[in-house]
Amino acid sequence: MDRKTARGNRLGLLIIGLLLTAAGVYALVRGTRLLPQSWASATEPLISPATRAGFARTAPWSWAALSLAAVVLALYGLRWLIVQGRSGRLRGIRLEHGPGGVTDVRADTVTEAMAAEVGAHPAIHDVTAAMTGTSAHPAVRLRLTADETTPMSAICEQIGGVAVPRMRQVLETEHVPAVAKVSLAEPPRPRRTVA
Repeated sequence: MDRKTARGNRLGLLIIGLLLTAAGVYALVRGTRLLPQSWASATEPLISPATRAGFARTAPWSWAALSLAAVVLALYGLRWLIVQGRSGRLRGIRLEHGPGGVTDVRADTVTEAMAAEVGAHPAIHDVTAAMTGTSAHPAVRLRLTADETTPMSAICEQIGGVAVPRMRQVLETEHVPAVAKVSLAEPPRPRRTVA
C-alpha cells in the first residue's frame, strides 16, 4: 500500500469514527434524558411517526433517492477495495525513445541488482527493493535487515555511496530518491564444529 492510499485510509477512518462517535453520544444523551424532552423524548422512537408519514407521502422519489445513495455508497466501497491493492510500484522505466527505437528497462531487474549491491556488505543480512514513482521520476524503497553492531554510517555508505550512484548511472538520471527501512538483528552466532 502506498503512502497516498494509507493517508486516504486514515482520513476516511477518522471521518467514519467521528460520525459514529457523534451518533453514539447523541443516543446516549437522548437515552439518559439529558436533552429537553420536548425536543427529543427518550420514550419516542428515533424516527417519529410524523417523519415516517412524510416519507410515505413522498415515496416515489424518496425510494429512488435512497436507491441512488445505496448505489453510490456501494461504488465508493468497491473503489476503496480496489485502491487497497495499489502498491505504487513501478513495473518498467522508459529510458529513451525516438526515431532510433525505444529503450525500456524492467524495474524488477534494476531493483534486484540494487538489492544485491546493498546486500554485498557483510553486515547486511537481507534486502528487498522496489521502484516507485514514475518513469520520468523514479524512486527506490529499500527494506533491509542489518547486524545491530554495525555503525549506521557504514550502512548509509553502502546505500548512498555505492548502490544509489550505480542506479543513477543505469537509469541515466541525476536524481534517484531512496528511502531505506532498516531493521536491526543480532549478529549470527559463529558455528562451531566438533571433530
